[in-house]
Amino acid sequence: MVRIGYTMMAEQAGPRELVEHVVRAESAGFGFSVTSDHYFPWLAEQGHSPYAWSVLGAAAQATSRIPLMTYVTCPTKRYHPAVVAQKAATMQLLSGGRFRLGLGSGENLNEHVVGGGWPPVDVRHEMFEEAVEIIRALFEGGHVNYRGEHFDVESAKLWDLPDQPPIGIAVSGKRSCALAGHHADLMIATEPKPELLEMFDEHGGEGKPRVGQLPVSYDPDRDTAVERAHAQFRWFGNGWKVNSELPHPDSFASATQFVRTEDVASSIPCGSDPDDFVEAVRPYAEAGFTEIALVQIGGESQPAYLDWAERTLLPALRKAFGRQAVRA
Repeated sequence: MVRIGYTMMAEQAGPRELVEHVVRAESAGFGFSVTSDHYFPWLAEQGHSPYAWSVLGAAAQATSRIPLMTYVTCPTKRYHPAVVAQKAATMQLLSGGRFRLGLGSGENLNEHVVGGGWPPVDVRHEMFEEAVEIIRALFEGGHVNYRGEHFDVESAKLWDLPDQPPIGIAVSGKRSCALAGHHADLMIATEPKPELLEMFDEHGGEGKPRVGQLPVSYDPDRDTAVERAHAQFRWFGNGWKVNSELPHPDSFASATQFVRTEDVASSIPCGSDPDDFVEAVRPYAEAGFTEIALVQIGGESQPAYLDWAERTLLPALRKAFGRQAVRA
């Protein structure tokens, strides 16, 4: 059984539109939702990047059932972890317990804006582990003092404290899987690699949810769907070792200038045949992912996609992967 989710892709729509889209996703029957937390879009063609936490607060009030989740927030540079803990606690209260805090070690694209440079990956992992420890301590209640290699906390306390929101940690390799296994309530990944789940299990993740993400491009005209996917999502195939280091949308444009439309079409399901979308989801389900968030590419295409998803796609996924594929 897998749950199918909806992605509020903040890089491709404005804040009011994002809220409208998740309201429609809830009524269409998606089992959960996630939202990206960026300062820049990946490519200029996407054209947006509103403040994710304001969007989440509005979404919490505009919806009543659908779970909400950051996918993912970096708690080390742009935000101090003590502030992330406060934001997450507030979201859990606003949403009536529907919020999950997805965390990751971040990308230069979004974190460079506060200055101080972009640390090497080993330092980022050290910072990230300290940040998770701080957030966990604050979720426990009481005053927190912390002296770390990278962060200090001076007598912090969350005064509006809900039941602890579950913490998800994004993984891409051995080190992040070990960290997630030790510290996370659920695993987050954007590739259906069984070895990621195996390493997560080896370090304490066995039995915990694992949430994947898959870009899709619906359009009645397949060529239009392919062109849109190429224009806005050709960066996706770079891999996270590259994506985490590039500092600006122009950098992503340069890095992907030789990516062809056929390259994108071979890795992202495009068009309106639900079987193509079902087969793209299948590797995640077979690898052991319990939840898969679909990303419909293109902000303006969301209304048509959501109508099609309710009418055609979600029933096809329910048939392929069980009734719990939708409507958690």
